[in-house]
Amino acid sequence: MRGRIQENLKKRAVHRLKIIKGQINGLQKMVESEEYCINILNQSLAIQESLKSFNSLLLQNHLKTHLAEQLKGKSSDQAVKEMLKLYKFNH
Repeated sequence: MRGRIQENLKKRAVHRLKIIKGQINGLQKMVESEEYCINILNQSLAIQESLKSFNSLLLQNHLKTHLAEQLKGKSSDQAVKEMLKLYKFNH
């Protein structure tokens, strides 16, 4: 199934990904310059939080668009399977 992202969420998601890209570049430089491990770990944890924020935006879009339509139609079983898989992966 091809995805479609609501325009406002798409802009926010792309912005979040640009931030993450910059954070990862910074993390790489920190490793290359052998900075203090705790500082590197703090940067890594900040990136993980940014990824959680991105995932939240994408999930919000999925719930508003795809899932709502799938639950109305014949693909409701598939929608439930996808959400359960996502839940299991996260836990």
